[in-house]
Amino acid sequence: MNNEQQNGNGQNGGPQILTTRQGHPVTDNQNLRTVGNRGPATLENYQFLEKMSHFDRERVPERVVHARGAGAHGVFEAYGTVGNEPVSKYTRAKLFQEKGKQTPVFVRFSTVGHGGHSPETLRDPRGFATKFYTEDGNWDLVGNNLKIFFIRDALKFPDLIHSQKPDPVTNIQSGERIFDFISNTPEATHMATFLFSPWGIPANYRQMQGSGVNTYKWVNGEGKAVLVKYHWEPLQGIKNLTQEQAAEIQAKNFNHATQDLYEAIERGDYPQWELLVQIMEDHDHPELDFDPLDDTKLWPKDQFPWLPVGKMTLNKNPVNYFAEVELSAFGTGVLVDGLDFSDDKMLQGRTFSYSDTQRYRVGTNYLQLPINAPRCKVATNQRDGQMAYHQDMVEGVNPHINYEPSSLGGLKEAPKAGKDHEPQYNARLVRQKIDRTNDFKQAGETYRNFEDWERDELISNLVNTLANANKVIQDKMIENFTKADADYGRRVAEGLKNKAKNTGEVGAPSGATKTEEGVKQAGEVSKEAKPY
Repeated sequence: MNNEQQNGNGQNGGPQILTTRQGHPVTDNQNLRTVGNRGPATLENYQFLEKMSHFDRERVPERVVHARGAGAHGVFEAYGTVGNEPVSKYTRAKLFQEKGKQTPVFVRFSTVGHGGHSPETLRDPRGFATKFYTEDGNWDLVGNNLKIFFIRDALKFPDLIHSQKPDPVTNIQSGERIFDFISNTPEATHMATFLFSPWGIPANYRQMQGSGVNTYKWVNGEGKAVLVKYHWEPLQGIKNLTQEQAAEIQAKNFNHATQDLYEAIERGDYPQWELLVQIMEDHDHPELDFDPLDDTKLWPKDQFPWLPVGKMTLNKNPVNYFAEVELSAFGTGVLVDGLDFSDDKMLQGRTFSYSDTQRYRVGTNYLQLPINAPRCKVATNQRDGQMAYHQDMVEGVNPHINYEPSSLGGLKEAPKAGKDHEPQYNARLVRQKIDRTNDFKQAGETYRNFEDWERDELISNLVNTLANANKVIQDKMIENFTKADADYGRRVAEGLKNKAKNTGEVGAPSGATKTEEGVKQAGEVSKEAKPY
């Protein structure tokens, strides 16, 4: 039952009457109840107390990462095939099986490291999280626009994010802090190469790629599994910005990407992405010079081609940003039958962290919110907790029984949809790096694959950011870039040698310049005002 049905608003063409949260009609929303019209106010102002106390609690804790976001609803249409083969050969996930089968989706785009109202022109990976409301429950495909990541072990994730966040003393983001971490984390060289190139600032959300980043598995009806990587390719094309272009846009509109997405959908220019997968046999592939579970690496397209499996169209804007975008909650562990986890150490860590964050941020019963609730019937023995506004029960089940097994009419286990996937392990429990780290080869390949203007922009952004870092950090980064590609390291070294250090310059991680000049300019060009 919705609010209109509950309070009678809008029925039979009647007026839209303002009420309190208790449903009491509000006859005066302009004035407190006071002793005389000048006050004081009285304590029994229930309407005011309810209104103001709710206002005091309007915000939930901001996401530690992916705080700034935009979202939209849409539909995913399956091709029924993966490349030229029936998709059932590789996975029994129902949403992929039939050509033309449509599944509702909600997508949240975001920046990763910056706050909820930060400019959308800042250099940062972009989040690309998709919630599929399938007949078997929700599937969350949680990823970024860039197809790799900084680290390969989840234990390092808090350290990475701390280095990206503002200095805990000055509250100013520092390029030196970021590169202090990256220089001591060789596997991050590849991600830094992408991030400080134009790929670090997508032009908008509609014209950027998406990726699952981690390696997952598909499981077929026989319980056999393959490794998969997911890729969203925008049918609008891909566009990126230079640092200078981004600064110009930021001076005019720091909400440009959110506005672009909203207005495109409003005018009926619905953005579309094709979902493609790469498939690899499920083992460690000793013939490769990298580990396929290492999320700092790309799977070469010539060896593992991108195979289309469906197309997504975003065709509806949120009605309420907070209820649909801010409260939307995603988790890498939210998989349906036919999809499974790989042994990717980052994926294992994310699977705990993401859903745990939502329980803290939104609440124990966040899955009862409409934006997060599955579209299929939910029946659990989980009860109570904060903001439990219904119980996950179905008609015909004994309401006295909230446990399983039971002979008194409780919930029963579901039949299996296919054979279990049962990977086998025979190894010691250790704390060790993977065998094939190969931290620099793909970073060099990425550098050489860039166009000339992209390499020029990369070098400029790196030099501007590293110029005010400690020389120890500069030297380590030059060493790592040189290991990736001799020309790469040489150009960064020459750029740093020729760039004079600007005393007091913060060295923003975006590659921005003249940050200290901006501080002085604000004081020098501003107009004096008389007190009032």
